[in-house]
Amino acid sequence: MPFNEGSGFLAPDHDASSGPLYLPGAPAPHSGIYRCRSCQRAVASNAGEPLPGDDHHPHAITQGAIRWQLQVRLP
Repeated sequence: MPFNEGSGFLAPDHDASSGPLYLPGAPAPHSGIYRCRSCQRAVASNAGEPLPGDDHHPHAITQGAIRWQLQVRLP
């Protein structure tokens, strides 16, 4: 869950872990923070820009492929 210094702008989204997964290089459908479901690495992406590609960070074979999932949606 994102860190929130009491501003009241962020609230937990209990459905975030069941949202759609996006392939590396796919356009981000929303601006926000995306997390790799295999290794938990997080990145910020803007709507319409490509999500980081397969060369963004290495995975061991046992981790599987990079798949991005939206964790925090920005307005």
